Amino acid sequence: MPEHVSILLWFGVVLPAALIFFCAVGLAGYRFGLRFEIRRRQPGGQRLPALPAQRSAGPHREYVELTPAERAAFAGLMRQLSDGY
Repeated sequence: MPEHVSILLWFGVVLPAALIFFCAVGLAGYRFGLRFEIRRRQPGGQRLPALPAQRSAGPHREYVELTPAERAAFAGLMRQLSDGY
């Protein structure tokens, strides 16, 4: 240690560097540990009990036949909307 450098200056450099290093190591360990815990906790077939079961197929489609007047009104609406852009 050079004689012209005081102890307080060394603490001002070494202490923050050590804190940053240990925080980085701790956060990395926490991150990797959490990732492994998530993998262990959720095997492939396990479902969450709070969510309802999902249907394998979607709902049936409904189809309504439009009258000629309704088709003309819909076509007019589409023309009005497309003219704005």
